[in-house]
Amino acid sequence: MPMIETRDGTNLYVKDWGSGPAVVLIHGWPLSSDSWDAQAFALANAGYRVIAYDRRGFGRSEQPWSGYDYDTLSDDLADVMEACGVTSGATLVGFSMGGGEVARYMSRHAGKGVAKAVLVGSVVPFMLQTDDNPDGVPQAQLDDMAAQMLEDRPKFMANFLDQFFGVGFITSPVSEERLHWAWNLTQQAGLKPTLACAEAFGTTDFRPDLASFTVPTLIIHGTSDNTVPIDATGRAAATAIPGAKLIEYDGAPHGLFATEQERLTDDLLAFLGDPVTRTHGAAAL
Repeated sequence: MPMIETRDGTNLYVKDWGSGPAVVLIHGWPLSSDSWDAQAFALANAGYRVIAYDRRGFGRSEQPWSGYDYDTLSDDLADVMEACGVTSGATLVGFSMGGGEVARYMSRHAGKGVAKAVLVGSVVPFMLQTDDNPDGVPQAQLDDMAAQMLEDRPKFMANFLDQFFGVGFITSPVSEERLHWAWNLTQQAGLKPTLACAEAFGTTDFRPDLASFTVPTLIIHGTSDNTVPIDATGRAAATAIPGAKLIEYDGAPHGLFATEQERLTDDLLAFLGDPVTRTHGAAAL
């Protein structure tokens, strides 16, 4: 099933690997589901069914003019799950912007079919700096990002990815080839969805959604994440979500799926547990 049609007629590209309890991977901005490939491959080999899709406007999915608000994006997630027949026992894993889809799905769709949730370098609960969210990102910084993308999006993305992966003047946790690969993913997206989603993840307040996290929740965040600062997001979410477990990757940047590839995979597998036990447990309910 390479494509599914959402309720508003948008076609989304979907990967469906392996078999077992479902794990749905939601990618970050401005990449595609391919960014999850290392983790998806490992999870599928470990006995899980891994579903990863390209957000509308990104990767191989269609690029409609509208629908880049989180209500619509969470509806897209619901439509992917329904089309794939995922009705119970699923784990949602949202990276960066994708954490917002997880949060809004939990509230807007009452967490239907979800048994566990994971937020990795997530924008939840609130990225924007306001009087009651002083650790957030200033609106002027978001406006400057948009202006740079309008002026020269390829150049902006090259600079953005250096910060994303923690590239310095002397050392880099990722290869030049990895940077080129990620840059190519950013150029698959349309300009309108790239701008609209940046506004959505930068300004959407997910604090009202956090009470809907009634399942075991794991939060993973790098302490040196300069793209999505940990104080306003990972640490705040861990405090607000009852029973959430926070794992901080000391000194790690934003792009954990690459810079901390093996550790992230191991932590996901540890949180998911034994797929055979999970399948039997779900069947007994």
